[in-house]
Amino acid sequence: MDKLSLVSYLAPNMFWFYEAVGAYLSRVLDVEIDIIQSPNDPLKDPLLLQDRLDIAFICGLPFVRNHKVAPHQLKAIVAPVMQAQRYQNRPVYFSDIIVAANSSFAALDDLTGKTWCYNDPGSNSGYYLLLHRLFEAGKNNSFLGKAIQSGSHQHSIQLVNEGVVDYAAIDSTVLEQELLNLPTLRLRIIESIGACPIPPIVAAQHLGATLIESIRLALLTPDAPLRSLMDKAQIQAYVAVKSEDYQEISYVYDTWLTDKTRRKGRLGSYARAFPAYCESYHT
Repeated sequence: MDKLSLVSYLAPNMFWFYEAVGAYLSRVLDVEIDIIQSPNDPLKDPLLLQDRLDIAFICGLPFVRNHKVAPHQLKAIVAPVMQAQRYQNRPVYFSDIIVAANSSFAALDDLTGKTWCYNDPGSNSGYYLLLHRLFEAGKNNSFLGKAIQSGSHQHSIQLVNEGVVDYAAIDSTVLEQELLNLPTLRLRIIESIGACPIPPIVAAQHLGATLIESIRLALLTPDAPLRSLMDKAQIQAYVAVKSEDYQEISYVYDTWLTDKTRRKGRLGSYARAFPAYCESYHT
């Protein structure tokens, strides 16, 4: 194969690193790689829908949703293990509920009726995990105040920092990178949801088993230049994963979709919004 396409559906504050991964794979595989930051929801992206991407950085939730309806399209091959001690040498991440550092909020109950924002209604860490946490805590619609869709984790962080909204749920790896990039941010984490399987690197099965395994092995054994950039990105290592490792996300998601209490009772308007968004893809 003369050329591969690599697409990132993750937060753009790490795109510099995904470019480095693409450049590394190009070197070791001796193949040209086109690398893009997709502006699209992965489940609405023609590249994914038409099976025209080869490698992708993708959130676990859209991956398992796609895998459910197209199990032979994408395959999880590796995932990062982050350096921070909270990850305990595992390929996991958290959804961190953040507030402004100078706010009086100290616990989830303090956020009753407060303004919040989310990056996207299809996001695992930014939307779905928060609603799931609230439902499990017995909260109802009266808990949730005004909601704003920010469009990205980075924008959600800005809105909380500037006091435009009171809180947001953020992918912990994105938050950690933003705190490094912008040390003037003044934020506090009042609760972390998880751990959850961290977004994987996936390969299209149309590449064939031999090439997919070559990509996996290359990522498991990075050269010195890539290792240096992994350290900058706070990544300890890549480890091998399987698509089945993401069934935890799929199980909770499927439970949400089929639980009529979640959809018609507590958190009604928000609980309905998420399944409607998802069902438009499933049907």
